[in-house]
Amino acid sequence: MPPEVLRRLRCPVCGRPLAAVPPAAVVALRCPAGHSFDLARQGYVNLTAGRTTHSGDSPAMVAAREEFLRAGHYDLISTALADLASTVAGEAPEAYPELVVDAGAGTGRHLAAVLDALPAAAGLALDVSKPALRRAARAHPRAGAALCDTWRGLPLADGAAGLLLNVFAPRNGPEFHRVLRRDGALLVVTPAADHLGELVDLLGLLRVDPAKEARLAGSLAGHFSQGATATHRSTLRLDHAELRTLVGMGPSAWHTDPADLDRRIARLSQPTTVTVAVQATAHHPT
Repeated sequence: MPPEVLRRLRCPVCGRPLAAVPPAAVVALRCPAGHSFDLARQGYVNLTAGRTTHSGDSPAMVAAREEFLRAGHYDLISTALADLASTVAGEAPEAYPELVVDAGAGTGRHLAAVLDALPAAAGLALDVSKPALRRAARAHPRAGAALCDTWRGLPLADGAAGLLLNVFAPRNGPEFHRVLRRDGALLVVTPAADHLGELVDLLGLLRVDPAKEARLAGSLAGHFSQGATATHRSTLRLDHAELRTLVGMGPSAWHTDPADLDRRIARLSQPTTVTVAVQATAHHPT
């Protein structure tokens, strides 16, 4: 756990600062009240207090995401975030290079891209999925990783983060506002209406909710004002195996029958053209 991250962490039980135990070779984090949190062998720390509302992505989903992202298919998301982070940091360089937090970090690939763009920053990957955090803990040498449930709060001090990332993940507006510096920014990536549009009917995937943008605005209302925004698109040409991986890494994996999916994919041309379309937006605390 990088020291720049550790000093901003807070005990999820009492909210007091956490310290490494022992300091020289960290095996746990402990607060002055004695609440202790073991560092997992894979490098992340569990900072939940009680049960989480859900367990997050399964090992199979995380493995599929790692494979798909490693192939570069979603590099436009990482690039969009890194460019937006650099733009925001350029407007107020004194606000960054401290801490970049990714709430719903998954495997940590997008956080790593932002840290590469901000070489003096440290990073913290937060997720509720243990399989995801096992990978996120190794995503970048300047990043730590912690298990937490966004809906139950983030284990961070007030104003701890200069940048907060949120990619296809739940948003807790009041809590995001609490942990961000007043001169910081929340960078949100959401799917555009035509994201994976060619596959929705053909493979029986979940549709992008037409009310998604309204829900985003509602979740941040009263806490953030919208800043720079841009839509990014690219075209992928995927073979049948890559299509299975794409479906397997996303929310449709929970709702798709594997045998039916295989039958549907077998009917498609190879390769199949697929549109990737996302919106990246900066939001500033009010």
